[in-house]
Amino acid sequence: MEKDIEKYLEKTNVLIEALPYIQRFNRKIIVVKYGGSAMVDEELKKNVIQDITLLKLVGFKPIIVHGGGKEISKWVEKSGMEPRFINGLRVTDEATMEIVEMVLGRVGKSLVTMVQELGVKAVSISGKDGAPLLKCDKKLSNGEDIGFVGDIKEVNPGILFDLLEKDYLPIVCPVGLDDHYNSYNINADDAACAIARAVNAEKLAFLTDIEGVYKDPEDKSSLISELCVSDARKLIDSGFIGGGMLPKLNNCIDAVENGVSRVHILDGRIPHSLLLEIFTRKGVGTQILAESEEK
Repeated sequence: MEKDIEKYLEKTNVLIEALPYIQRFNRKIIVVKYGGSAMVDEELKKNVIQDITLLKLVGFKPIIVHGGGKEISKWVEKSGMEPRFINGLRVTDEATMEIVEMVLGRVGKSLVTMVQELGVKAVSISGKDGAPLLKCDKKLSNGEDIGFVGDIKEVNPGILFDLLEKDYLPIVCPVGLDDHYNSYNINADDAACAIARAVNAEKLAFLTDIEGVYKDPEDKSSLISELCVSDARKLIDSGFIGGGMLPKLNNCIDAVENGVSRVHILDGRIPHSLLLEIFTRKGVGTQILAESEEK
């Protein structure tokens, strides 16, 4: 009996620890960029959706921006084409663009279903919806034409505010339109960052396949739990940051400098990493914050 009471008290302590965070972020917008292994592994997918649904039910206003790169590559190959990348960016011709829209639309609807199963209303939209939500220009990769890949030039967040006001959880796939109404594939990190800025989000969280930002990528004990923008810039200048982390960290800095209070880089492979980072004092990833923010 005593052990049972101790077990229940532990659960109570967890709730009490979460209380100040729930109070602070109540009715605040949080944008979650959802991708990587957490989208492929069914158990992890379920955990992420549970986390985001819980955030919604305790008073946050979450928006999901999802990718789908692995699924797109799978369907490109199934169609008898070879996935091609230049400088890490997918070459997107007209046929590939059709597959991108089909796959991302399918992914979005499957996430809606998972959210609805947990009793929360959700809507899947793309950057083409609304005014449109995401307007873009053609993106070049070091001067090379990579097809229908977009660079966001304008965000019209009205449709997101309307959905949030009506108590829906918006789920956004990163496809946008240019001035001539051509469809473009947009990097999901870029889309999440631009949307977080446009809605003045309190938090932006990137679910990734890495633990966070390291002082030395070769030393797993050098994980940095908190970084202010100036320290993040020094880290980039030091040359330690490379690969996929470099554009991600630049996106984080850009978001913070444009009004997002805190940006989190989390390992989506850790079950419930989103809740651990937001509701516990220790956290599990790296958070980037403005100089004026309290650590």
